[in-house]
Amino acid sequence: MTLWEFVGDRWSRLAIEAYQHASVVIQCTLIAAVIGILIGVAVYRSPLGSIVATALASTVLTIPSFALLGLLIPVLGLGVAPTVTVLVLYALLPIVRNTIVGLGGVDAAVTDAARGIGMNRVAVLTRVELRLAWPAILAGMRVSTQMLMGIAAIAAYAKGPGLGTEIFSGLNRAGAANATNQALAGTIGVIVLALVVDGLYLIIARLTTSRGIRG
Repeated sequence: MTLWEFVGDRWSRLAIEAYQHASVVIQCTLIAAVIGILIGVAVYRSPLGSIVATALASTVLTIPSFALLGLLIPVLGLGVAPTVTVLVLYALLPIVRNTIVGLGGVDAAVTDAARGIGMNRVAVLTRVELRLAWPAILAGMRVSTQMLMGIAAIAAYAKGPGLGTEIFSGLNRAGAANATNQALAGTIGVIVLALVVDGLYLIIARLTTSRGIRG
């Protein structure tokens, strides 16, 4: 059986797993974005705080995802809980770093002008600084999403949802009929999802970034 015949025979299952894979990655990126932006907002005015926050987020990336999943399984069990925890932790660094860089790069003259027309600190942050920093923040989310596409496949080790199930099943059955096709179907599916979601980020960036900032 060829790869395309294999995919055709199992299209319904692969489609469900692709949806689950994309869903868990996007949801975890959004959770990490909320956490990462809050952290960035809290520390971007403090050089020491920025260094500490970035260093802590960087530390997570030094731990192999497979090992981190293994460490979390005895605590959180199998399935969604360890998968979401790992994905959110790995997504934090690009978002935290880009939030700090984006907010720190806002021209002081712009914020001074905003205060000069009567805006309070919260209004300056939400209506001026975060809007100007948005392209950098979105770029961080884009990087995080691409990383999580691959890491989510590894989460199948902890019975996480997604196309990693096909990859692991195929590898575990190496030498058996259609084992290679199964692993390839999962792998190619992850690549296609990553490209589609990356394209969506480009559309979102164009729709949510003002022409003045893009230019």
